[in-house]
Amino acid sequence: MDLQIIKISKAKKDVLSHLMQFYFYDFSEYKGPDVLESGLYGSYSYFDDYWMDEAHRFPFFIMTDGKYAGFALVRYIEPANQFPYYSIAEFFIMKKYRRQGLGRVAATTLFDGHRGCHWEVSQDEKNVPSQLFWNRVIHEYTGGSFTDRQENGRRIQEFLN
Repeated sequence: MDLQIIKISKAKKDVLSHLMQFYFYDFSEYKGPDVLESGLYGSYSYFDDYWMDEAHRFPFFIMTDGKYAGFALVRYIEPANQFPYYSIAEFFIMKKYRRQGLGRVAATTLFDGHRGCHWEVSQDEKNVPSQLFWNRVIHEYTGGSFTDRQENGRRIQEFLN
């Protein structure tokens, strides 16, 4: 498996927008809007922010063998009374590439890109497959050295890598 994590340029925004339709479709099983009259799910609320706030938002394609396999949206958050941390805002692997280790490798590659930093990863409480995936990946990555909590309808894992 040849994995690449590629920062998404402004020129490729439309590709990300199209891939997000599959992501919204997957999420529709747990929550989220119905398709609009156009037959699409609409757009991601913070989509353009990823190219306007390049110090705090990082969009990446996840590719394998030169083909789009998914995407990751990463944020750098600087709360007032807390350590700054990186967060996986959105993470998507197309069904064709799931259960092959691609998601795990992509996630750990993203984590490795910010060594010595705090991380937070959260999932919707209804999305049990996502919770199982992230708990397994983060447990393996940190050797079990992370916190896991429920808060405001989200399951959240935090760790320092």
